[in-house]
Parts: sequence; structure tokens; C-alpha cells
Amino acid sequence: MSFPDPHHDHTRCTAELLSRAEQTCARQGARLTGQRREILACVAQGHAAVGAYEIIERMAEKGPRPAPITVYRGLDFLLSHGLVHKIESRNAYVACSHSHEDRPAALMICEKCGTVSEFDAGEAIASISKAAEIQHFHATRTVIELAGTCNACQEGA
Repeated sequence: MSFPDPHHDHTRCTAELLSRAEQTCARQGARLTGQRREILACVAQGHAAVGAYEIIERMAEKGPRPAPITVYRGLDFLLSHGLVHKIESRNAYVACSHSHEDRPAALMICEKCGTVSEFDAGEAIASISKAAEIQHFHATRTVIELAGTCNACQEGA
């Protein structure tokens, strides 16, 4: 997946994500409640990562302000079902742009505009896992984040 064009029609991205979320939850026997859907929609408002408190502010614009624990629980649900990614280096979240079908993703984060793009990291994770295995290390989670500058920001500089 490449970085999205800064001028693309983002409503299509959001609609596709929400549709995929409903299908994923139905397939997994999970419930995408109205509140979880709203949290996902807030995360999906753009391709930049958002923190929990920004999600709370976005939700408060349309209705009652949710408690932080409510948003964090919703984010945990969305993470566990592969609908959002957590950007560990920023303690923020971004909507998953496509189904991975059990293929791990890595994230590229533009340091100028904040846009996040994901790509298939299957081979990289396999290589890292092999190195860990050689060291008799049991990894429970692997996160790959690349920080840099996207093409749009490079051209605009």
C-alpha cells in the first residue's frame, strides 16, 4: 500500500473501512456496537494517527463526551480485531487500510504531515523471528514503524 494522495476522496476510504469492519466482526462472531463503530469512524477521519483524547473530542462534537476508559476499551476491541493499528512511538491509532489475512503489517509515518501508510511486513517479520529463534528468544509481539517523509511532503519542500 502506498501513501494516499493528499487530495483523494477520503469518504470512500471510511465507507470501505466501516463495511469491512462489519464483515470482519460478523465473521469473527464479535459485536461492532454503535460506540465501537463511532470510535472507528473517528479514527478513520484521516490517514494520520490520533490519540484517545482526540477521539474523545471528536465524539463530543456529535454527542455526549465519552469517558476515556470507554474509548480505550473500544480501541482495544478494534485492535484485537485488526481494524486499527497502534503506533507505539506516538501512543496513537490509525485505521487499518486493508485486510491482512494474518499477514503482519509495518507502518510508515510521515514526520511532516503525520500521514501513516502500512505495508505487508511478512518477510521482515519472518527474518526477525528467525533471528530471535536463533537467540532462543520468544517474542510475543513485534512492531515495525518507519519514520520519515512521504513523497508529497518531499515534493512540497
